[in-house]
Amino acid sequence: MLRYIGAERWGKMIRIAICDDEERAVASTEKIVKTCLQAQGIGCEITTYTQSRNLLYDITDDGFFYDLILLDIEMPGISGMEIPQQVKGFLPNARIIFVTSHTEYAIDAFELSIFRYVPKNNLETKLTAAITDAAKLIELEAGQEYTIQTANHMEKIPYKDIFYIQRDGKNSSIVSSVGTSKVRKSLQRVFDELNAPEFIFIDRGYIVNIVQIMKVSDSIAILKNGDQLPISRSHLQEVKRQINQFWGAHI
Repeated sequence: MLRYIGAERWGKMIRIAICDDEERAVASTEKIVKTCLQAQGIGCEITTYTQSRNLLYDITDDGFFYDLILLDIEMPGISGMEIPQQVKGFLPNARIIFVTSHTEYAIDAFELSIFRYVPKNNLETKLTAAITDAAKLIELEAGQEYTIQTANHMEKIPYKDIFYIQRDGKNSSIVSSVGTSKVRKSLQRVFDELNAPEFIFIDRGYIVNIVQIMKVSDSIAILKNGDQLPISRSHLQEVKRQINQFWGAHI
């Protein structure tokens, strides 16, 4: 079942899937999501499912695209815990929110890099906050691109796809989800051209996209693609401050 809500504040329509084997739970979740996004003037397309296998089929076989997926955990057949790993290769940037009564799964949800965990016993308050935060992040990533222009080549790389930029002699290498692109510019010049708060220096030789950082551990930035980059001692405290400041301003 598909619902359309008009976009008023910004052009992108957020595509959302809701999956719960209880129809009443689906309806309740859908109502909260629509109310929340309407209040922010954000357009969305919502598709609802009561069978997890149908959601999985639509994504893996029919190529359905979703920015945000809301899942119950305990469902017959394919459980909500199984879906994130199965759809990751098809929708690597989709945010997933678990909406469930089973609090014992919270740690497992964290390990699966779930965007948010929402208990059903506090659904309206917690889900509204989670949807608001997810929408802000999706909006933040929408539309911005870095352009590489040469005499016979032009390439546009969405900001959201950039993991990091590395100094490479007189060049800068931009590592993104589609590969590595080189531009004959200094790292500082690329940084100035990006001109976006999500990009920070973690070392004289690296600029990293904060959105792509999973965690900082022992002077290492661990990214969503698995790469681990060194943070210089002189940058460590400032990097942590900038990460906290960024998420404090955007979430």
